[in-house]
Amino acid sequence: MDTRIYRHGEIDQAAAAIKRGELVAFPTETVYGLGADATNAEAVKNVYLAKGRPSDNPLIVHVNSIAMVEQYAAEIPANARKLMEKFWPGSLTIILKIKKRALSKTVTGGLNTVAFRFPDCQPTLDLIEAAGVPMVGPSANTSGKPSPTTAQHVYHDLHGKIAGILDNGPTRVGVESTVLDMSTDQPAILRPGAVTKKDIESVIGSIDVNHHKVGKHETPKAPGMKYKHYAPNAQVYIVDSESDWDKVVAWIKQQPFDVGMMAEEKILQKEVLPMNAIQFSLGKNVQDASARLFDGLRQFDDQPNVKAIVTQAFPDHDLGGAYMNRLNKSAGGVHFDPNAVK
Repeated sequence: MDTRIYRHGEIDQAAAAIKRGELVAFPTETVYGLGADATNAEAVKNVYLAKGRPSDNPLIVHVNSIAMVEQYAAEIPANARKLMEKFWPGSLTIILKIKKRALSKTVTGGLNTVAFRFPDCQPTLDLIEAAGVPMVGPSANTSGKPSPTTAQHVYHDLHGKIAGILDNGPTRVGVESTVLDMSTDQPAILRPGAVTKKDIESVIGSIDVNHHKVGKHETPKAPGMKYKHYAPNAQVYIVDSESDWDKVVAWIKQQPFDVGMMAEEKILQKEVLPMNAIQFSLGKNVQDASARLFDGLRQFDDQPNVKAIVTQAFPDHDLGGAYMNRLNKSAGGVHFDPNAVK
C-alpha cells in the first residue's frame, strides 16, 4: 500500500478514504492521531493492526462539535458541559458513559464509557466534517514508541500500512491531551496534559488524580495507563538537577558509545561537550521541551550508535507534570545517579 501525504487542499480526498474504511493519520495540537471511522468496526480493528496495539486499550473518539458527542453519550453531566464550553476545542479529553451499542467494543475496549476529544486543529475538524463521522485517533505511531509530532514521524512508523497522512507541520503542544474521567461521581485525571488540574478545578471545583496501576487482566479506561509507552531503543536517564550536568558530561566521556543529551539551550551552551555527546535542544522552557521531547527521542532512535539518552527533568507541576509523566515512562523510571560517576 502506498501511503499518500494529503495537504490542506486535499481534505476531501482524505475524507473519502475515511469513508471507504481506510486509515488516515491526522494532525492535532498535541500529537498526530491515526484516524478511522469510529462507527466502522472493521476500520477500527485495522487501527490496532497497523499500530501493533493491544485491543483492550480503548480509543479516543475525536469530534468537531458537542452535538456530535450527544449522538453517542448517554448524558453529558452539567460539569462536563462546562468544561467542554471552556476548553474545547483544546487538549482535554473527557470520558463519558455512552448509549448501549452506540459504538462497538473495538472502540470502547468492552467498557460502557468512551473518551471524547474536540481537537484544536482546523484541518482535522474540517476532515471530520467532510467525512461526516467521528474518528478514533490513537497516536499514529508503532505501539510503545515515542508519539509522532510531525507527518514525517508518522510516515517513518506506518508507511505502507495506512492510506494517508494529513500533513499540518509540527504540532504545537507535543504531549497528548489531558484525560479526565467524568463517568464517575468524583472526576479524576487519568492522564496529565496541557490542561492542568488547576485549570479544571477553576471551572468545576475539586477533582482527583488517579494513580491506580492497571492490572494485567484489567481494561484501562484511557490510553497510556497499562502498556509501555514512549520508549526509544536506547535507555533514557532522567537528570533531576541542573547542578548534575557536569557529572553527566563526565559520565558521557567514560562511555565507549555515543550518548544523546537532551537539555535546554542554556545547559548545552554552558557545558564543554565530549565528541561522543550528541546534543538535542529542548529549547528555553518547559513549553518548548514538551513540544520537542518526542522529536528528540525519535531522532536518537535513528542513530544506532546512541546507546543512552540523558534528558533534563522539569518541575512536576502544570505542563511540567505532563512532560514528566511522558519522560518517566520513556525512561522506565530510571534516573541518572550523579554519585555513580568516579
